[in-house]
Amino acid sequence: MRLREIILAVIVALLTFGIISGCGRTADRTETDITVGVSLLTRTHPFYQDLEAGLTKEADAEGYKLLITAGEFDVAKQKDQVQDFIVQKVNAIVLSPCDSRSIGTAVKAANDAGIPVFTADIACLAEGVRVVSHIASDNVEGGRLAARAVAAAINNAGKVAIIDHPEVESVIQRVKGFEEEIAGFESIEIVTKLTGRGVKDQAFRTTEDILQAHPDVTAIFGINDDSALGALAAVEKAGKADRVKIIGFDAVPEAREAIKAGKIYADVIQQPLEIGTQTMQAVKTYLSGGTVPSEILIPCALFSQADAI
Repeated sequence: MRLREIILAVIVALLTFGIISGCGRTADRTETDITVGVSLLTRTHPFYQDLEAGLTKEADAEGYKLLITAGEFDVAKQKDQVQDFIVQKVNAIVLSPCDSRSIGTAVKAANDAGIPVFTADIACLAEGVRVVSHIASDNVEGGRLAARAVAAAINNAGKVAIIDHPEVESVIQRVKGFEEEIAGFESIEIVTKLTGRGVKDQAFRTTEDILQAHPDVTAIFGINDDSALGALAAVEKAGKADRVKIIGFDAVPEAREAIKAGKIYADVIQQPLEIGTQTMQAVKTYLSGGTVPSEILIPCALFSQADAI
């Protein structure tokens, strides 16, 4: 009898341990323990601050922990951030790539580690990698809106310059939509397309080059508001503020003030808060075993002087 009692006691202990251990594994998968690594293009721009607010609000509602960083336009720095997320074994990664193609090696590393990757605002264009879902503005349509604003500003005739940033996928889409729409206006010519790298000082210098090479340019499309504001400074310095119309993209507060004052003709406005919210909703759906679209596009609108008053 003594031996049987010992055996029964061992069996009960093993069963109890197994139940407790099983409960521990289940707890490990609860939403309160989910961590998401985020690497934005930058945290200094109002657009990305709003996008981050959307991510944070939705993550807080779900009890997720966010590790938020930014590449600050440096793709090498962003790759290191992704590697840190992989080492920390986060449950998912959200990226706004600093370079849509070069970021591919970091995305591939996350793929190999079994960590799902989502992109917000800027897509990854690298081949051979997997992104679960891309959530962004409808940038092609936004580019078309900008083109129609240019046409209205210059009465459907004139010479136009584009301040570009071709390393970034969202900009590629904006310029694509802009060029396609402008092609429908026979008396409007795009005379040049030069990079401003999405920052004011470079856009200022690029605009000075444009005005030097094309003194008769009548409109400039800046692919974001830093580009538009840099262009505005150069146009004002050249004494051509009354002859060159500027159209931007984002409608950040400084640009809105310039639009209100009549210094910038119009801006395409996005919904970064909604992009952040829907990105985190896509992460939640996927981690819960659901299916999410490979692409989620958020509509844009036009912001003009009438909206600023």
